[in-house]
Amino acid sequence: GELDGRPLTALEAVQKLGAAARYVVAAGTCAAFGGPYAAAPNPSHSKPVSQVLDRKVINVPGCPVNPAWMTGTLAHLVWYGEPPLDEMNRPKMFYGETIHNLCQRRHYFENSIFAERIGEPWCMYRLGCKGPVTFADCPVRQWNAEHVSWPVKANTPCIGCASPEFPDGDEPFFEHLPDVQLPRAKMAADRVGRVTAVVTALGIGAHLAGSIITGRFPRTLRQGFGGNGGKWVEALRQMTLGKRGRP
Repeated sequence: GELDGRPLTALEAVQKLGAAARYVVAAGTCAAFGGPYAAAPNPSHSKPVSQVLDRKVINVPGCPVNPAWMTGTLAHLVWYGEPPLDEMNRPKMFYGETIHNLCQRRHYFENSIFAERIGEPWCMYRLGCKGPVTFADCPVRQWNAEHVSWPVKANTPCIGCASPEFPDGDEPFFEHLPDVQLPRAKMAADRVGRVTAVVTALGIGAHLAGSIITGRFPRTLRQGFGGNGGKWVEALRQMTLGKRGRP
């Protein structure tokens, strides 16, 4: 557009329109959190909309953003006003659960049936799936005009494109995340501290740590991580639960 006979830059347009709008919605991970445009070394000095405007921004991430997330958010704003948002200003109706919790292959994870290579129809966790740390409803909403598929259904791991850390924090895409993150886990800090060192050494994630702590997941670790799994199971259970087997 133009203002006073001169072209407006994208930054100026966002600042002027954003200041006058009733609501501001950041569509896609780049607008919401920086995304690939702000990836290191970020030569363009790109920023998320929330760092450009001094006001509340509703974030609708995804790379690309699912059309249903955008139309649903806009429709809610028109008919009912602002939807319930999480701590990152994402609509809870679309970003209220991790992909891992909603995944159709969750039962494979629970039963230690892991894909060994891209294209296999099993749990993609060992191939670097970022579903455990990515909040979005991709498994139930899916993609394309008829909502027929999504990355894991197409036998490739989730790369976390809707997460605030995407892409830098999710790389390498096909390797385990090296640290232990505990999204929304309800565990005492001392119990988390006792398990962190061993879990990190194994290269397994927070949801797996939580399963071990609650006594729900010894078989998955034993079968999914080789012949020494039984030894690690017992060590982890003693560290986290104590010798009596209780928290």
